[in-house]
Amino acid sequence: MPVVAGVDSSTQSTTVVLRDADTGATLGSGRAPHTPTFPPVSEQNPAEWWAATIAAFAAARAAAGVVPDDIVAVSVAAQCHGLVPLDARGQVIRPAKLWNDTTAAGEIAELTARLGGDAWTDRVGTLPPPSFTIGKLAWLKAHEPENFAALATVLLPHDYLTWRLTGGPAGGRAVTDRSDASGTGYYSAPEGRYLTEVLELIDADKNWAAMLPDVLGPSEHAGTVPAAVATELGVRTDAVVGAGAGDQHASAVGLGIAPGELAYVLGTSGVVFTTSEFPVFDHTGIVNSVADATGAYLPLICTLNAAKVTDTVARLLGVDHAELERLALSAEREAERPVLVSFLDGERTPNRPAARGLLAGLSNDTSREDLALAAYEGVVLGMERGERRMAAMGLALDGRLLVTGGGAASAAYRQIVADVTGRPVEITDAADAVAAGAAVQAAAVVRGADIRTVRSEWAPASRVVAEPQGVDYRQVRERYTRAADITELDGAF
Repeated sequence: MPVVAGVDSSTQSTTVVLRDADTGATLGSGRAPHTPTFPPVSEQNPAEWWAATIAAFAAARAAAGVVPDDIVAVSVAAQCHGLVPLDARGQVIRPAKLWNDTTAAGEIAELTARLGGDAWTDRVGTLPPPSFTIGKLAWLKAHEPENFAALATVLLPHDYLTWRLTGGPAGGRAVTDRSDASGTGYYSAPEGRYLTEVLELIDADKNWAAMLPDVLGPSEHAGTVPAAVATELGVRTDAVVGAGAGDQHASAVGLGIAPGELAYVLGTSGVVFTTSEFPVFDHTGIVNSVADATGAYLPLICTLNAAKVTDTVARLLGVDHAELERLALSAEREAERPVLVSFLDGERTPNRPAARGLLAGLSNDTSREDLALAAYEGVVLGMERGERRMAAMGLALDGRLLVTGGGAASAAYRQIVADVTGRPVEITDAADAVAAGAAVQAAAVVRGADIRTVRSEWAPASRVVAEPQGVDYRQVRERYTRAADITELDGAF
């Protein structure tokens, strides 16, 4: 039985999902952790991702009951916007800066002033925040000039793992895809090309075109796995390698999201996305119009603070997550209840890297239930604020609303998303949507099929798990917005 593998290399861990190449049935999965990071400085050693990938493959094979020769294709999805700098020998120069590293805020501000924010948005589809790769390159030159001088190849996290899969320093292919390239700040998905003229603002003497990976289409063949790597990883020699994708882009494929449908992703970060056949250009920088993993576009908003906010409030209240949920769901929905602006680690949407959280509306009547509810609402209201901006950009959002990510298991998150949006909330039984979407791409590549066809064939069924209870959020939303605006204006408290 031929098997395809999808890899999800996230901030926290690497997950491998094995699926039947013909039917799409999930056969097994495995996971291996990464070393935690603590923004605003967020860095990891890329070698750790590779070690975690090997461990996750071993666990997935054991769970699925398959042998290495069964695995005929692999694709990798990974966290976006990171910087993996290689020297001329193919060695990693320094630890990779991750998507949630916001230390390049000053460099992004300077580049935006030089380029013009609206002009930059009109070229790449997004007003780049400090998380984008281009800011990390400017930071590297400003703060580590010796490392910048040694820079010969610029890879994103999924590019690095694809490069390792196809041979690494011994002949691996440096490739990327439209979805991840469009989150760098120097690739235009509408134009289908790198904007090397933007990189020349950082250093006009670098041969940037020679340093960047080839951008492949969603069903293109990136290479094959050589024998030595196949033995190390536990897959068939000459297994086909797909182009890969960004994590949320692969998640959209794994969930089978169609235009008009919406996903709320409740993980470490909070992401709201839909798919679109056309790009949008938001000069406020709230909506990112990146390419998707099928040849179209994935308008999205991404917040830095999501499920980790409720983790923090549970710790402060001295309760576990089950008790936090119980407290939140039993709270009275008073109009003057406390609201939490959950910018605990700074924020990306809106772009306030120095901001911190703000709890407003406390009184002598405030209860533990109120605080628990405020934690969930603070996360969801921030995400829904982005959704409203997406609707204002003319995107149709009248289809299903799916909730996914670790927070999707929470009854409190499900109910509050339903109440805040006024829409039924659905989930799928498909776990590990990012890795599942990467496996769809692997199947499309090995079968020579269009990825959209395989996405439709393998799309998981969904079911409603929460209905809106008719809670009037107008006053709470207005109070949240006022508090968020104060936080944005004043920065850190």
